[in-house]
Amino acid sequence: MIDHLRTLGAALTLTTALGITANAPAAEARTGPLPGLLRQVTAAGGAPGALIAIRDRHGTTVLTSGVADVESRAPVPRDSRFRIGSATKPFVAAVVLQLVGEHRVALDAPVERYLPGVVRGHGNDGRRITVRHLLQHTSGLPDVLAYLDPRDVLKDPLAHHDARDLVNLALAHPPTSKPGERWHYSNTGYLLAGMLIERVTGRPYGEEIRRRVITPLGLHATSVPGDDPTIPGPHPHGYARPSEGAPLLDVTEVNPSAGGAAGGMISSATDVDRFLDALVRGDLLRPAQRREMMRTRPTGGSDGRAYGLGLESRPLPCGGLSWGHDGDFLGFETAASATTTGRQATAMANLGPGGPDTQTTALRKAVQTALCT
Repeated sequence: MIDHLRTLGAALTLTTALGITANAPAAEARTGPLPGLLRQVTAAGGAPGALIAIRDRHGTTVLTSGVADVESRAPVPRDSRFRIGSATKPFVAAVVLQLVGEHRVALDAPVERYLPGVVRGHGNDGRRITVRHLLQHTSGLPDVLAYLDPRDVLKDPLAHHDARDLVNLALAHPPTSKPGERWHYSNTGYLLAGMLIERVTGRPYGEEIRRRVITPLGLHATSVPGDDPTIPGPHPHGYARPSEGAPLLDVTEVNPSAGGAAGGMISSATDVDRFLDALVRGDLLRPAQRREMMRTRPTGGSDGRAYGLGLESRPLPCGGLSWGHDGDFLGFETAASATTTGRQATAMANLGPGGPDTQTTALRKAVQTALCT
């Protein structure tokens, strides 16, 4: 498991940063269509800034476009930290699966065993929902984000949001399906997974992520901030557009407990790349748990996506699959994927919500293009 992690020295490979606006010819020569895809993200009406980090056995290349701050017009730092939103979920799932490997959690045990009495009401029943259901979004639990409006969060951006209160907000509504019946994305399941980690280990889920994942991998730009509204280290400002045509609103400082174990983490693109590489190639999990994580269920879309346990697969245009997770949190959006053959790409932008539909598409396309280049 963790005892055969690659050394940090081997992971710290040469990084090249290319400011797209200032060095477009060189960037085009080295990275094909990627600079153009980043410019699509930062085009008029889009995100102020964007970044992609591509990592393989030859090293790491970081491309940036646009600005980190719309007032100072400072460029996006290549080692920027972003709020990664739902890209938190693979970290949480990895910890739960480590506990499975230690025989402290059973994937097909009911949630009730670990969180007695927590999942109740309006047809929601933790006696029928398993840990696997939570991690694979097949629990049928209503998604808390259907009832937690980001605009309400912004009314008091520094307010603490207790995980149990968020879960209860969701459980005040009926389930979307029977447990195991179909795939339906639910952040509620990952809030519960964080609570499960705390109940089983006696420590906050963030502390378990730090000691089991962040520290062993040397992810120095990655953190679980809890209630801290600031982003440590170099980072762009995060922006939201409250309505179409409205001016950008700076939402950089916000209490991330609104996302919690479902989406509250901070990381850099290069750290996410290193994490995904370790995850899909078996450095964090025992073989049996890695297989469970990558045993997928179709999400029902026409694009061939399928979801494992905290990890999503997508068909690559060049063949094969990528494995990763997208994420968004107030002010930021992330798309990240890796291959099992040792190539990773993570793209980030500093706008959300209120970005154009093309932003998500361009970020995802940039990642897939990078994995196929």
